[in-house]
Amino acid sequence: MSWIAPTASFLEIVLLLYVATIDVATRLIRNEMCLALAALGIASQLANPMQVAESLISAAILFLLLFVLYARGGIGGGDVKLLTALAIGFPLTGQIQLVTITALAGGVLAMVHLMMRHLPHPKLAPTRSSLPRRVYAIERWRHLRHAPLPYGVAIACGGIWTILSKGL
Repeated sequence: MSWIAPTASFLEIVLLLYVATIDVATRLIRNEMCLALAALGIASQLANPMQVAESLISAAILFLLLFVLYARGGIGGGDVKLLTALAIGFPLTGQIQLVTITALAGGVLAMVHLMMRHLPHPKLAPTRSSLPRRVYAIERWRHLRHAPLPYGVAIACGGIWTILSKGL
């Protein structure tokens, strides 16, 4: 049973990297990814059933707080699902760390998008352009049209940081 928690943590990191990539590409966070992260979070805590109960209760409270932010237009619904699903895998202290690091990463993400205002308008990237060039062209185009931030990237950073700080 000692292999379950490290395996679940590794799979969570892989899923978070995938979710961040998809969020940048589509601005969508799929329900299946959130469910998988929640299941892996519970699996990583199976050795301590009381910790699972504590995590579920505190994640439910976090969901309610995030839902208020969502209702006021401050955060997207996918971000609420992702952050709540990820929080299920951590005890209360881990959830606090997750939210803190996510907020810091979100601040960096917001600063990058604010700096994009001063960058030149790119021409369309040819199909054989490098990936960074294509991402820049698309993100600049989205920025000009006031598209939302891909906050799943910040949540993934917070999640990966928190997972690595608790140790694989």
